[in-house]
Amino acid sequence: MEKGVPRWLSVPWTQAEGMAARRVLKAVLVDLNGTLHVEDSAVPGSQEALKRLRSAPVTVRFVTNTTKECKRDLLERLTRLGFDIAENEIFTSLTAARNLLEQKHVRPLLLVDDKALPDFTGIATDDPNAVVVGLAPEHFHYEMMNKAFQLILDGAPLIAIHKARYFKKKDGLCLGPGPFVTGLEYATDTKATVVGKPEKTFFLEALRGIGCGPEDAVMIGDDCRDDVGGAQNVGMRGILVRTGKYRQGDEGKINPAPYLTCENFPEAVEHILEHLL
Repeated sequence: MEKGVPRWLSVPWTQAEGMAARRVLKAVLVDLNGTLHVEDSAVPGSQEALKRLRSAPVTVRFVTNTTKECKRDLLERLTRLGFDIAENEIFTSLTAARNLLEQKHVRPLLLVDDKALPDFTGIATDDPNAVVVGLAPEHFHYEMMNKAFQLILDGAPLIAIHKARYFKKKDGLCLGPGPFVTGLEYATDTKATVVGKPEKTFFLEALRGIGCGPEDAVMIGDDCRDDVGGAQNVGMRGILVRTGKYRQGDEGKINPAPYLTCENFPEAVEHILEHLL
């Protein structure tokens, strides 16, 4: 080896790349529904894999677009499934939406599941002058959608907690809020402000809370666009897992393609432990 040349520059490129990666990986962001669990069923082996990941010198955070329940209920679900996760480790799109509402000082018409309402406690909703859309099957009927339509026509901003096309339940794929947000955009000739994944601000805010830059982080998720594509667009590595909403061929739906595609979360953790640390 030449004198004064760092050791990782004197080895073959692929090995050098791995050694350089080991020097910089600081954080792993993990999606929840579809990656660690699907509703009330954990992805097999995920609890033990999470314990192994926590034993590594990286910070682990959980980022989710779920709007079906508040953070408290989500945490209770994860605890019942055997996951050791603290509330302050979870960053949700509901949190991001609340932050935006407080910044804008608006009163929203909340089209979210009733179970998500506790995350908006203290936010005034009387005489609404904004529209917030999450996953709210019980509210996606003509009367409520028309009320949202009229508010937007009168100048109310349209805020989408996220625009996922679909999500995974035990009985199959189900429509997400994206189609309903897009319908309101089309009818009102306006564009929604999106606060959840795959927006760059969502990932940057999650990383800012742990003092980590995107180039030093990895994202693991089952959604090729919102999880992996969004993360890679901000400079992270993205690992796609073939669980949850994954469908064959998803890897080809984003450019650049995922840094890696794994069968499941335990396999993704194994790769991180063996090759990125």
